[in-house]
Amino acid sequence: MMKLHWSPRSPYVRKVMVAAHELGLADRIRTVRTVVAMRKPARELLPENPLGKIPTLVLQDGTILYDSQVIIEYLDSLAGGGKLIPAGGAARWQELRRHALLDGFLDLLILWRNERDRPQPLPDLIEAFALKTDAVLPAIEAEIEAIAAAPLGLAQITAAVAGAYMDFRFGDLGWRARCPRFSAWQEGFARRPSMISTPIVDA
Repeated sequence: MMKLHWSPRSPYVRKVMVAAHELGLADRIRTVRTVVAMRKPARELLPENPLGKIPTLVLQDGTILYDSQVIIEYLDSLAGGGKLIPAGGAARWQELRRHALLDGFLDLLILWRNERDRPQPLPDLIEAFALKTDAVLPAIEAEIEAIAAAPLGLAQITAAVAGAYMDFRFGDLGWRARCPRFSAWQEGFARRPSMISTPIVDA
């Protein structure tokens, strides 16, 4: 069994678990509840990941992998390669570019939430996060049909997880009304068994 440092609140962990289910590898992963926070590093995690971040995957031979994209690339290779991330050519760069937009958006949302929840959030940071979100959402909306038309891959998984994370942490963002095509696609993807099996919850 592989060991995955895991939390039901982390969208990055959810990306990995959705990918594992889609690749038929979820039963080869043992999840270990690991609580991480920006202001409270998980000391028990630091020997395996000095960044103190999840997901962190420990292989049977002791090899340690992080972050979510690296872990998913590894799982993809276990499943034969080229399943969720094209092996080469223009399709690979397109997939990775789309993933960079969507994963970067998750980074933005995490930082925004951390700042928003401080006792005295900095107004200029809050404004910057909102401004970037106002740029990212139309970019996703403009590209979601092309993302949806591509084979199931890393970008689709990340888009679906990002939509769910906005519902989870940013209920007042109104992203579904602002992005009707993204919203409709995400609702459909959320019905896949891989998403149903990996709910994001505050526990």
